[in-house]
Amino acid sequence: MKKLIFHLDVLFEDEYLAAIHKPAGILVSGNNFKTIANALFQNLKRSNLPDATIPKPVHRLDFATTGILLVGKTESSIRALNKLFENREIKKTYYAISIGDMEVNGKITSEIDGKESQSNYTVCESVASPRFGKLNLLKLEPETGRRHQLRKHLSHIGNPILGDKDYGIDNLILNGKGLYLHAYSLKFIHPFTNEETYLIDPFPTRFKKIFTQIK
Repeated sequence: MKKLIFHLDVLFEDEYLAAIHKPAGILVSGNNFKTIANALFQNLKRSNLPDATIPKPVHRLDFATTGILLVGKTESSIRALNKLFENREIKKTYYAISIGDMEVNGKITSEIDGKESQSNYTVCESVASPRFGKLNLLKLEPETGRRHQLRKHLSHIGNPILGDKDYGIDNLILNGKGLYLHAYSLKFIHPFTNEETYLIDPFPTRFKKIFTQIK
């Protein structure tokens, strides 16, 4: 059987769960051979707990999105983490670079696929851009988890994410640099240790090239 060799940066790991950095341009799971799911086994330590299983991602990030991805390593952990996501007990924070003038903060509530959706944003910094007019570093906190939610919401208010070929503005598409959307952190109560867990995946270098104040 052909084996996938693909290195992943592990941000956190214990006997129950792990968090890894998802690079751009790879699917989390699916029928493809090259997926995060297929690469987890070689990058994580096997749990010593009785219900240890093949590590499994418990949520998704888009093909083009980078950032933190949570993984269950035992049967009970996968169930517990899925429950936390269902009950919206995991706080997700993303950062993106958007195009155009924006209010300093806002709440976007347009429906997605007929379902109630909400994304909250804060403009952390803005810079002038000869090509795009203005670029904004946004902190994004989605209250719901619809497919492509942040991308659709920002496009809906006329401030698409830089590099978004699906929801961008035709003459303002940035080619070859990827999508400027990064899953930065996850905050939740660990379902087995009951400790408050705050996991971070630092900013990509390409964000720092536009916003030099980013640490």
